[in-house]
Amino acid sequence: KGKQKKNKAMGFASKLAAELEDDGASVSTSGPFKLPKGTEVALFVSPGPKELISVERVCSEVGMETCVILLNARLSIIEKFSSDAARELFLEEFEPVWSLSAAPQADAPGCLIHRQYPGPWVLARKPKVGAPKTIASKEGRKFTAEECKDAFGKIELSELEKGSEKMAESMASWFK
Repeated sequence: KGKQKKNKAMGFASKLAAELEDDGASVSTSGPFKLPKGTEVALFVSPGPKELISVERVCSEVGMETCVILLNARLSIIEKFSSDAARELFLEEFEPVWSLSAAPQADAPGCLIHRQYPGPWVLARKPKVGAPKTIASKEGRKFTAEECKDAFGKIELSELEKGSEKMAESMASWFK
């Protein structure tokens, strides 16, 4: 009996192109992936470095006519972009509309960074008891490690906060 040939796995762009029945007649700078004409919103979920190449091409092709949304892109952990233009596009031109991440823990232990568009970036400290407390906020780009360190160094806890944190630590030790 002859061996059956395995089907080759298709990537996201290939699957989408096949689904959209791209006949190859139209010239596209975005490779096999092309948005249908008149697309108002394009949503890309958790794109990695390879997918961002297609997203960059789509952005240059559609310009400002299409709202491009990157959901869970985690751009801050991407070490190498395909070009300096791609780095600028994704890190400078895209506007973060919602973000929640840990601040650099070496510079601001127990802190988090949050932004909800159109509001400012917020650096907050999570006390042992209660909701996070804002220690700094700023417009524009996300806090850098240095800005987190500076803001954390300026925190002044009230005697009540210090006492409640000591009490919470003491109670937590009972359960260890």
